[in-house]
This record gives sequence, C-alpha cells and structure tokens, in this order.
Amino acid sequence: MERIIEEIREDLSRRIAATADRLADRTLAEDPAYAALLGRAELRERIHHNLRQSVEGLVLGVRGLPVELADARATGTLRAEQGLPLASLLRTYRRGGRLVWQALTEAVAAHDPEALPRLLPAAAVLWDVLDQLTDAVADAYRRTEAARSDRDRERRAALLDALLDGAGPPDGPAVSEAAAQLGLPERGRFAVVVLGSGSSGSSGSSGSSGSSGGSRGSADPGGPGRPGTEPAPGGLRVLWRIRADGETGLVELGHHPLDSVRELLGPLGARAGVSPVVETPGHLARARWLAALALRTVPASGGPCTALLDERLPTALVASQAELAGRLRQVVLGPVLALPAEDRRVLLNTLGTWLTCQGSTTYAAQRLYCHRNTVSNRLRRLEQLTGRTLSDPAHVVELALAHAAVLQRAAGEPAAAGPKPAGRTPRRGS
Repeated sequence: MERIIEEIREDLSRRIAATADRLADRTLAEDPAYAALLGRAELRERIHHNLRQSVEGLVLGVRGLPVELADARATGTLRAEQGLPLASLLRTYRRGGRLVWQALTEAVAAHDPEALPRLLPAAAVLWDVLDQLTDAVADAYRRTEAARSDRDRERRAALLDALLDGAGPPDGPAVSEAAAQLGLPERGRFAVVVLGSGSSGSSGSSGSSGSSGGSRGSADPGGPGRPGTEPAPGGLRVLWRIRADGETGLVELGHHPLDSVRELLGPLGARAGVSPVVETPGHLARARWLAALALRTVPASGGPCTALLDERLPTALVASQAELAGRLRQVVLGPVLALPAEDRRVLLNTLGTWLTCQGSTTYAAQRLYCHRNTVSNRLRRLEQLTGRTLSDPAHVVELALAHAAVLQRAAGEPAAAGPKPAGRTPRRGS
C-alpha cells in the first residue's frame, strides 16, 4: 500500500490541490458562516493543509503509527474562538475526507487500474484517520467554547454585580458601561427580585446577565431565563444572579406593569420580594435593597409568596428598623406578650385577623370560626391591656405596626437598619 501511494505521490498532490480549490469554492458558496469569516485564499490554504494531513495520516495508519492530531486540535480551538459554528467546521472536514478518497482512487486508476483492488483495505484506515481528526477538532472546539462561555458568564456576573451592588455613583461611567454591555437601555422601567433561601425555583447559573448575567437569562447572565438575556414568559427580560447570599433577578419590564412579575415568579414556587420600578440602571442597587426588604415582610414558613414592596410599606418599615421594632413590640404590646402562651396567641391572632379584615368584626368572626361577640370581647380586652383604642386611627397604626413586629420576630427574619419608607394606615370598616 505504501508503495502504491509513493508511486502516485506527485499526481495525488496535484489532485489534492485541485480538490482544495473546488472545496473552498463550494464552502464559500454554500456556507455563509465561512464566507463571513474567511477569504478564499485563506480558506483554500487551510483546506489544502487539512487534505494533505489526511493523506499523511493514512500513510501513518497503514504503518500502524499514531496519527498527529495537534494541528486538528489547534484548528478546533481557533474556529471556536472565531465563532464559526461547529457544524460548519465538521461538514467541511467530512467533505474533505470523501474528496481525499476520491482523489486517491482516481490517481491509482490513472497510474495502474489493476492496483485498485489492493487499495480497498486503505479505505478503513482512511475513515479511521478522518474520525480521529474530526473527533480532535470537535473536542478542542467544545473545550474552547465551554471555557469561553465560562469567561462570558463570569464577565456578565461581574457586570451585573456592579449594577446590583452599586459600583460608583448612579450616573457614573462604571454603571453606564455595565448597563451597555448587558444590553440595558440608559432609561427604561426596571425592577429587582430577591428570592428567599430554599426557594424551589433556585437553580442555574450566574451572570446574568443570567445569568448576568441570563438570560434565567444568567447572568447569564433559563422558569424564567437565568442570568442570561433570554425573554422570560410574558415577554419580560430577566438577568439572574446567584450568589452565596441568595438569588437576585434584574427585570427589564418594558411596557409591562410591575404586577406582571407575579406571573413570572409563580412557577418557581418561591418566597420573593419585589422592588418598586426604577427608571435607570444606576438606581438598581437601591432597588435591590428594597426588594430584600420586601422579602423580609414574607413569613419564612408561609409558603410561596411574591411581596411587592409598595403593597407592604408598613410591614417593611418595621423590618427595616430592628431596634425600633423591638421597642415598638414592648411599648405597644408588652402587656399582651406577658400573658400565658395560649391567651397571648388568641389575642394576637384576633388582632391580626381584624386588621386583615379591614376592621370588620363580622368578617373577622367568620375567619376565626367564632361569634361576633367573642371577637368584640377579645378586642376590648386587648384595648384594656394596651391602653389603645381601636376607634382611634393613630392607635390602630401603632397596633398594626407592633403586630407586624411580633410576627417578624416570631418568623426569625433578619432585620437590618436602613432608610424608612412611608407607612400606610390600615382602613377600618364596620
């Protein structure tokens, strides 16, 4: 076999050169990815080199020697870095392999037709060589692509952190650059979501930009796309970031209302806090703090819940001021908290239900499965113990905030000092 190849070497070299011309023209005509990346001269030279390498691999294979794969690996690495699709690369390699066999058989037939039967065993060797070359190309390509994806996720994660952590002034160049690289407009409608620990929806990558990172667009920088840039259900774009301190999502709302975030988070089965809408990327760090504050208004044992901060301002006010919340509990509800456990539970549960029912004793009784007079008697006792009357709106505000402070302490939610949002007085009914 070696002797036959040696005898036709010059003719085979000419045929391989012509084959490289034809394959380069066909590739540029049929594959836009190659046409956008390489000129004809460069592509033709690369194909010519690969075809010669296939022939050399055949000679080594016939001798039982290992095929040299370093060049194929280098090609896979280079094309991955250039962004050429792997399918395009492998298709050209496979076409080249078939054309090498065709050129080989034509050269043997022209030199000595009777030698063709002796060429058949070389077919298996050539296909094995081609398999080794394409495997080496593909493996190097995938390794490079994975490394590049990791770098991209890390970069998007860092950019997303810069926005969510507040790197520099809100209108500074660091914020503008991070927003631009994440594809965020200078002005728009954004919100931040913070998921509670242990949420069933927590998974995926960081980035992005999801995540941060993504698309959950990650940051990559997909449940909604994690950090990454992929649109989430409903047309929202979300960049998710997962860190040791929890999972955070940057939501680009577009024209959608803030309440649409509930639908976005519903499939996750998570406890979540949602910030108010902000209009620039520079205010996302503040929005993240507010989203975390909203999350602290959700009981840890209460099951999935999406808390919009603006719907929970009184409770958030309590959550943001740990020291004052403790003082509020003691000053307003101290006598109630000093009761035996069962009495304390009954009075606090009645007060909470009455507040939830907007001051309606009738509705509260229905929820508590007791008579209306029973509720009234409990509330009167609570008034006597606290020195507050439920007919005074100012006293109702104190009792509502103190009750929220009791619930948060019982839930074991962390509290942190911070700016106080405005409170909201519960409405009273009949």
